[in-house]
Amino acid sequence: MAYEAFWLLLIGGIAAWLVPEFGHWLTRQRLSRRPLSASALQTIESSLPPWKKMPQELRQQLLQRVRQFLAEKNFEGCGGLIMTEEIRLTIAAQACLLLLNRKIRCYPKLETILVYPTAYRDQQKHLINTAERDERTKAGESWQSGNVVLAWDHVVAGVTNYADGHNVTFHEFAHQLDQDDGVADGTPVLPLSSYATWARVFKYEFETLIAEVRKGHRTVLDAYGTENPAEFFAVATEAFFEKPRQMQLKHPELYFELSQYYRVDPIKWL
Repeated sequence: MAYEAFWLLLIGGIAAWLVPEFGHWLTRQRLSRRPLSASALQTIESSLPPWKKMPQELRQQLLQRVRQFLAEKNFEGCGGLIMTEEIRLTIAAQACLLLLNRKIRCYPKLETILVYPTAYRDQQKHLINTAERDERTKAGESWQSGNVVLAWDHVVAGVTNYADGHNVTFHEFAHQLDQDDGVADGTPVLPLSSYATWARVFKYEFETLIAEVRKGHRTVLDAYGTENPAEFFAVATEAFFEKPRQMQLKHPELYFELSQYYRVDPIKWL
């Protein structure tokens, strides 16, 4: 009897956990299939300047990813910010641009996007991977514990100044991709055959950027990429999507590696 009672309790416990989880999964699946409204489509188009030049197949991929992202991730307004559909859609569209043409999960470790109205002060010592260059305030962070933090005014600046190579959303979600294997080291999850070439190219480009910045030279890549390999990958991602022609001209091997990883060629969207 004791043996049977144990198994009954075990099965009951498993069922108690599975039933609500299954219900949440069904809800997410239903939400991810819900068509986007005309106003939502207009917001997505406005938040992605390349949208009009992107092929229809990529647009459909992106919309499906956005629906999935919105169904799975939580958004929270911080510092007095009232969360709106525009904020959610703008961030989701830019984040999902990094996932096209790949059979990967939608940022599986990410749970919540925290959004401040403007750059904010860091009051927690354990946060990592800041995109803001000022030590006192930050425009964004990527946490390995499941959160991304963004300043809304910097997100908007990434849209309005799309060709300047600065985009806090791309930057922080590149960190999420980098952290997917548990380590923020500038190397995301790659096919096994790609690691050696990636390491060679990124090491050379990282060291070259450091040397160029020390000499005071103007560079295609932001100088913040000299901080460490993780920041270099995030900065390179920003330039890849926003300054593709300059990157291909000045850093052809780096551009090729990123185009192989992201499976897109942003030059075709110019």
